[in-house]
Formats: sequence, C-alpha cells, structure tokens
Amino acid sequence: MHILVIGAAGMIGHRLVNLLLANGQVGERTVTRLTLHDVILSQMPECAIPVMLKASDLSAPAQAAALVADKPDLIFHLAAIVSGEAEANLELGYRVNFDGTRQLLDAIRTTGGDYCPRLVFASSLAVYGAPLPDIIDDTQHLTPLTSYGTQKAMAELLLADYTRRGFIDGIGIRLPTICVRPGLPNKAASGFFSSIIREPLNGQEAVLPVGNDVSHWFTSPHSAVGFLLHAAALDTGKLGTLRSLMMPGVGVSVGEQIDALRRIAGQKAVNLIRHEPNEAIARIIAGWPRRFNPARAVALGFRAENTFDEIIHVHIADALGGAVKA
Repeated sequence: MHILVIGAAGMIGHRLVNLLLANGQVGERTVTRLTLHDVILSQMPECAIPVMLKASDLSAPAQAAALVADKPDLIFHLAAIVSGEAEANLELGYRVNFDGTRQLLDAIRTTGGDYCPRLVFASSLAVYGAPLPDIIDDTQHLTPLTSYGTQKAMAELLLADYTRRGFIDGIGIRLPTICVRPGLPNKAASGFFSSIIREPLNGQEAVLPVGNDVSHWFTSPHSAVGFLLHAAALDTGKLGTLRSLMMPGVGVSVGEQIDALRRIAGQKAVNLIRHEPNEAIARIIAGWPRRFNPARAVALGFRAENTFDEIIHVHIADALGGAVKA
C-alpha cells in the first residue's frame, strides 16, 4: 500500500510517520511506500520502507496534482494553519485550510480511471460554536464562530460530497485539542492548554490567559495518531453519508487541569502558572464546545484516555522520558 501524508512535518504528522515506519502496516495491509509532503521537510534516516519527500505549497497551482499523479492508496490530510493564525490572517487561512483541500480533492477527481483513495482528513472541534448545549452529540449542527472552524467545516462538506460522488472514500476526524503538545508553543488559540502543563513540568513559567472555570475537550498526541490509523483501516460502509466524527476525549476545566498537575508534580509546579488575562484569546475560546458524547466514534472502536491525569502521564512518558523536572 502506498501512503501519502500531507502535513508530515507537523507534530501529529511526524508521530504518524514514525509509527507507520515502525509498524509497516495499516490494519492488515502492508505499507510498501510512503510519500511525505509539507512546506519544509527534513531528510529521513534510512529505513526499510521506501520514502519519497516532496516539499511544496499544497495550494499552489499543480502541486496537488503532482502529489496524486501516482495514485496513493491512502492519504492522510493533516496540513493546516492553526486557529489563532487563521483568525489573524484571513487570506492565509483560507488559502491553506480550504483552497489547498479543494485542490487536493479536485486533483484526485481528475486523475481519472477508477482511482478512489481512502482519505483521512484531520478536522477540529472548532466546527462547533456557541450557542451550544452542555453536551454535544453527533446530531449537533456545525456552527463555527472562527475562520479556522469555518474552513474546517467547509472542507468536511467537500469531503462528504466527493465521497458521495465516488471520487474518494473519505472520513473526517474532529480532533479534540491535543494536550499536552511537546516542544515549543504554536500560534493556536488553544496553545495555553498545553503550556500550563508542559512548561511547569519543565520547571518553567507558563501564562494562563483565561479563568480557571473555562472548560474544554482534550486528548493526547498518542490518541490522536491512534484515531488516524483506526480511521484508515475502518470499514467506512458503517459511516453512511455522515463522514465526519467527533473523537472521544476528556472534558475538564482549566482548574481541573491544574488540579491534575498538582497531583502529579506538586504545588511547586502549579506556582509556575501566572494568570495574565488576554481578551482576544478568551473571546475565541468562549465560543468553543466544552463536552461531547462521542457515542458514534466509540461504537466504531475509537479510543482515548479517560482522565486528564492519564493525559499528563502520557506526556511525561513520551516527551520527558518519565521524569518531571519541576
């Protein structure tokens, strides 16, 4: 099976690629070849599976067509401009998050023959916006309140329509906020959810721009990659016409996040969190959903952590080698 990973240099893409190379299969199918795409890519070390690197702007003319010319069997579409950046730069957000996706789908459509790849699309809980019920289920309408959420919602609609018409076998994965993200902060409005855990665990100060009562829906990077791989091997006949799914996660408040940090790393770590209100971030976060009932995804076999303590422990094991520096 030939797999194309678009957005391979991102945090989730990098983890996904490493797991594909380590396992050498998706479901019961053997991975025979990988094509990795991003704007900038680092050279891969030698490995048993042939890997081709392609660096370009997906939204630029002819780039999507070049990526699918040799008809990859499975495509992971992870490339995106994150929420805060998409809100600050309207043109860039629509070009990358929507135009790039449409060009990819049209490139697949015009390849011709009987080409119909499985396409796993990384969507977001930002497709939902207030007013919302306390707990959201799979019948909730998409009502995004940010440009990022709107771009993801539009891409989901294209995914469903191109699947309906037989051009792709698409499945959209509405990812919870990934926490705790390793490495440096990004420009996502949700970035502080990771920072208030990651930095204190490293003995560094973190800034909290919202109140402790703000609630959100989380999963770990480990579970996010698991979602993608499960979606790639899933019998999509069970999805019917509803091709996008909200993924399972853990719904907690900022205060409950901090309580979990205290239980695991002590008060010394919590003391490194500095409250510094930011109205722009608070306004974006206020319109986001808080808790879900992902019964449909769970019934289809998607799994995640059950507590925020588990999410922190995953980060400590993966990113810190099992040791807390605080």
